Amino acid sequence: MAKVLTGSAVERFKPTKKRRWIRDGGAQSLYLVVQPSGAKSWTMRFRRPDGKPGKLVLGSLDLSGRELKDDPKVGQPLSLVAARQLAASIHRDRAQGVDVVADHKARRHRQRAEIKDRADNTFATLVRKFVEEHGRLKVRRWRREAMLLGLAYPMDGGEQVETRNGLAQRWGDKPVRSIDGHDVHAVVDEARQVAVPGIAPHNKGLSEARARSLHAALSSMFGWLKRHRLIDSNPCATVWRPPPAKPRDRVLNADEVCRLWKACDAIHPSYVAAVRMLLLTGARLMEVARMERSELSADGAVWTLPGSRTKNHRGHVVPLPPLAREIVAQLPRIDGGRFVFSIDGRGPITGWSRTKAKLDAAMGAPPWRLHDLRRTAATGMAELGIAPHIVEAVLNHISGAKAGVAGTYNRAAYAPEKKAALERWAAHVEGLVSG
Repeated sequence: MAKVLTGSAVERFKPTKKRRWIRDGGAQSLYLVVQPSGAKSWTMRFRRPDGKPGKLVLGSLDLSGRELKDDPKVGQPLSLVAARQLAASIHRDRAQGVDVVADHKARRHRQRAEIKDRADNTFATLVRKFVEEHGRLKVRRWRREAMLLGLAYPMDGGEQVETRNGLAQRWGDKPVRSIDGHDVHAVVDEARQVAVPGIAPHNKGLSEARARSLHAALSSMFGWLKRHRLIDSNPCATVWRPPPAKPRDRVLNADEVCRLWKACDAIHPSYVAAVRMLLLTGARLMEVARMERSELSADGAVWTLPGSRTKNHRGHVVPLPPLAREIVAQLPRIDGGRFVFSIDGRGPITGWSRTKAKLDAAMGAPPWRLHDLRRTAATGMAELGIAPHIVEAVLNHISGAKAGVAGTYNRAAYAPEKKAALERWAAHVEGLVSG
């Protein structure tokens, strides 16, 4: 008959070369197991309901001298008293026909599944999934959106990193299902009053634009999560979104165009070429700034924009006028450089706010934005008598004469008309700046 173990005896048992099984006479089926390493634990051995032998590890030996306040559970460090109490509870379950071994395995499986589910559904995990499976494929300025959500993707295609103190870090371990309207409101209001988390503000003070951009990025992500049944509702739906700014109508006049052209002498040659290209083509800022050598024809006369780089996701062909071709040809080519407008050849030009400040200082003109050059080009071509639908074709707009059913069936590229329009506009600008 097994001896009844005591607390002091449990502490004195020494390890041997083989695992020791020491039965406790004070509890049915309870063993103290001493490993060759010296580790000690409690285990029960008994017959399962089907008659097969069963084993259940209750937990490690607790030598702290403190007893549990609550009922002991499998997996906890257990003193001799707690181990006997747990063994008695397990025997009561067995007497009722419960297969305690099967129940324990099922419970551990559920716990592992819950831990994995929490890890797979944290904000940090799903924001990466959202960017990779949705943003990169369907969002034109996906890097900007990723930055708002706390991830930075290098232009050279390197590995993404978390922005310091960005949302991917702040909400990193937070399950997306636990993020509610209060959380979203807090960060959107922070963006409005101070800055987007992890992004230094270009302008200090209140900014509705910052708040609107962050709200849009979060709403896009949570909307995608809802469509994929990862959350039940979009928490952004209950958060106020600042309205968009009023449409601008600023157009640079002839004198301002001349002053802008001359003010370019105050900035880096790559920025000079890009600013003048914006004015001559009416293209968008990022379309010009990220122009690649591969997008230009061999003779440099045609610039072909893929749909992945345009706002409406439609490919766009721009016949470059002689003045624009001359501007590109004068730029130094950096070996291995893929971007036309670049400082080091590795990436496109950035830091437009500093460049714009230098232009403003040199021009001394009323406030204007770089996007106003697109409107200036469109207005200038219209004033030269170019038909509205040709101006829209030059700008890659799908509206007005090319919208709706008309746009569906009218697939004319207007290549000759676009070429003539841009050449006429470039000649007009050249005439203005040359006096």
